[in-house]
This record gives sequence, structure tokens and C-alpha cells, in this order.
Amino acid sequence: MPELPEVETSKNGIAPFTEGQRVKKMIIRNGALRWPVDDSLPERVTDRIITQVSRRAKYLLLHFSGGNLMIHLGMSGRLRVVNEQQPADKHDHIDLVLANGKCLRFTDPRRFGSWVWSPSELAEKLLNKLGPEPLSSEFDGDYLYRQCKKRKAGIKQVIMDNQVVVGVGNIYATEALFLVGIRPTRAANRLSKAKAHELASLIKDVLAKAIKQGGTTLKDFTQSDGKPGYFKQELLVYGRQGEECLICGQTIKSVRQGQRASAFCPKCQQ
Repeated sequence: MPELPEVETSKNGIAPFTEGQRVKKMIIRNGALRWPVDDSLPERVTDRIITQVSRRAKYLLLHFSGGNLMIHLGMSGRLRVVNEQQPADKHDHIDLVLANGKCLRFTDPRRFGSWVWSPSELAEKLLNKLGPEPLSSEFDGDYLYRQCKKRKAGIKQVIMDNQVVVGVGNIYATEALFLVGIRPTRAANRLSKAKAHELASLIKDVLAKAIKQGGTTLKDFTQSDGKPGYFKQELLVYGRQGEECLICGQTIKSVRQGQRASAFCPKCQQ
């Protein structure tokens, strides 16, 4: 699933081609996404100008006067900027055709993504309980320490909880915990204030570095121009279970937390 750096990279990729552009038409080829696409969306956006492209958590927001289009990439979704005349492929479900001759095309083989108008009841439900952005000043060591003191769950599960902090997905939570030397299963309420500050700082660093490098190369993610992200070559533990730790040489282990695998080094992480 695309995580925060991948969504931020998509935002940065499409913004130069879409901001300030008028939508000529919206084409919905298959609206059966995670939530059915509202039939009224084409009428809402046609002949309107996209004033800004922003991100909240893993949602991309296309801003119009009077409301926003909230786009979630789901498990396999991606946005590309293509020429208006480029034929659509099998999994190209939605097009926003722009006055500059470009088309913002949404591709999603698994159809777990979503296009939702905001304000709406569904949009409010999706946004209301979201925690702070990890790269904002609201998210720091003091905040993380207060949140962890309330919870007995494993620390990785807590920092991946969108009500605690948004967008810290499996990849980046795994990497940050390795760098701070904490096992993903350690009870969150056992985290010291000093470690909370260190972990919050490392989460910011890992995410910022991934954004700078264009996201992580996974099989379903490409940037808006089709190029892959480059962060995968820097991963220290994620996806490396059974291999030697790059720091100490111990074998990287894996444990199940919820429905996710959590890789860790049994020596470097306590």
C-alpha cells in the first residue's frame, strides 16, 4: 500500500500540471471503488478550477471553490499525468481531463482506492478522527509520550494508529523502530520520555528522507511520471527477515502484529 511518502510524492508530481487548471470533463469508467463514486462528481468539478493540491494523512486533496476531491490510492492505486489523447487501459477507472490538454488518470487494479467529495458525511467520517501529521510541530516527543502512556499495545501498533499520528505505515514504522533500538512488540506504556523524543525525531527523519528520494519502490507504486521511488535501496530491516542485520550480523527476525509482519533485529532492538 502506498504510504505517506508515496502519497506526498504523488502530490508533488501532479501539482505542477493541475494547479490553476480548469477541468474540462470527468470520466468515470468504473466507479465501483472502496466506496461507490458519487454520480454527481463530474457535475461538481466540470468547468471548475483546481486551486491547490494538498495532502491530509494518505488522502490527496484537489481543492475547488466550494469543496475538495479527496483521493485515496488504496492498495494499488496511482495517479499519472498523461496526454488527453492517450487511450485508457483496463484498470484506468477515472480521468480528470484538463484545459491544458493533460489528463489526471487514476489507475487501480484492486479498486481499494476512493474518490470522495468533501464536505460530505463520508468525508467527515474519514477525516474527523485523524491524529496530527508526523512532520508537523504538533507531533513531537512530548505528544508521543503522552499517547503511549495510555496504551499497553505494542509500540509499532501505536505509532501506526491514525488516531495517534497519521501516515506512519508499516515500512517507516519498522525502520524508525530499528534506528531507535526498540522492538516493535514492546508495550507502548514502557517507553521512556527520552526514547519517545528520540523515536518521534527518527519518524520525522525517516519520512522526510523517503519523501526526498521519491518514496519506496514497491510493486504497485510509481510516481505520476511513471518513475519508481528510490527509498527501498536504503531499507535496513523491512522485508529483510532471514537476512543478516547490516549493523550486527544477527539474523533479522519477524513477528506477526495484527495482520502485519514486523521485522526486527533481536540484538539491536530490545
